[in-house]
Amino acid sequence: MGPRNKVLITATELAEFLRAGDPVTVLDVRWSLEAPDGHQAYLRGHLPGAVYVSLEDELSDHTVPGRGRHPLPTGRNLEAAARRWGVRRNRPVVVYDDWNRAASGRLWWLLTTAGVADVRILDGGLPAWTRAGGKLETGEVSPEPGNITLLPEDLYEGLRPTLTAGEAGDGARTGSVTLLDARGPDRFRGETEPLDSVAGHIPGAKNLPFTALLSADGTFLPDDAIAGLLADLGVGAADDVGAYCGSGISATVIVAALATGGRSAAMFPGSWSQWSADPSRPVARGGA
Repeated sequence: MGPRNKVLITATELAEFLRAGDPVTVLDVRWSLEAPDGHQAYLRGHLPGAVYVSLEDELSDHTVPGRGRHPLPTGRNLEAAARRWGVRRNRPVVVYDDWNRAASGRLWWLLTTAGVADVRILDGGLPAWTRAGGKLETGEVSPEPGNITLLPEDLYEGLRPTLTAGEAGDGARTGSVTLLDARGPDRFRGETEPLDSVAGHIPGAKNLPFTALLSADGTFLPDDAIAGLLADLGVGAADDVGAYCGSGISATVIVAALATGGRSAAMFPGSWSQWSADPSRPVARGGA
């Protein structure tokens, strides 16, 4: 299995998997900036057997101060949630959403960072499933509790690297890390900021909107197209890459996109919401 097939699964492949009756845990993590609670949409129609995951309540820990708008959950809480979702040892997991792979990217990143070996994003999300003729079910799914054991948090770094605010800023300033900002160009340039108190970007960062990594149908671009976007930004094959966004959600799409080509990127989970909350940190505006 190549790098791309370790990150993504097509709707056709998933349908064949389900038809064969092979064991798989399917997780529905619908979320967007405009509709952060996707539970009602889930109840109205979801993939067969899919369990709903709340990004706000289960993939974030809002009791943690100073870590941005969507602080990461603790390893213990994530493990308890994964067991509620029915995640089991040696059973593949497929995650999907209905908005630009941002929420499924977050769930994929958290689970793989915590040591779950076989987690794949449904390429194209829910729309790809329905376009392929996939049927939907309604109502809640309550799975048998899972038995997954996640890695202790101090071991996460070895699987998918992370950056602190200091490491992200220093790396971008010195050029030791090519720091990619996944937000839209207007937010990157500081022309608008709908969510955080300060507009702009981390000095030295380069803008790669996460939606640029997706085709018109919401599937990930081919590997050569992703490589071309990186080359256009002057990102070399040997460069260390970091990613951030508003609050650590959409930047996971950059991490996933690079992983489809076998390349690693470090995440700054607190992202702009953490960086901009500290008035001592520098802010850049303008640029491409």
